[in-house]
Amino acid sequence: MPSATGIAIANETRAAIPRAPFSAIARAMLGPRYRLSLVFVSPSRMKKLNAIYRDKDEPTDILSFPLADGEGEIYISPSEARKQAKEFGRTYPNFIAFLFIHGCAHLKGYDHGSTMERIEASFRRRFKI
Repeated sequence: MPSATGIAIANETRAAIPRAPFSAIARAMLGPRYRLSLVFVSPSRMKKLNAIYRDKDEPTDILSFPLADGEGEIYISPSEARKQAKEFGRTYPNFIAFLFIHGCAHLKGYDHGSTMERIEASFRRRFKI
């Protein structure tokens, strides 16, 4: 788990993780005291998480879990993200940052819809994503 004001990043895959302003995005979206773990996982691990928490028997590109007030986790599957990036017309590095913003919005309590989309668009503009 990260320090009291930070983000812990773990890569459980063999994939190279693109550079992105993860800490700056997390601070801007979640606040400076938010404790966040960002974990890059294999499709098989993502499939298990998706089955347990969403009752879907397939991998997904991102899952986010609020753990407590001011604390959460984001899981990203690089291989799933690489596939999805093409569908969204984005490069793989850009799409990883795009997903991270999406996960942070969920941790902030937003559900899919126009409000969430506006907030995400604002942060994408701010961080040029």
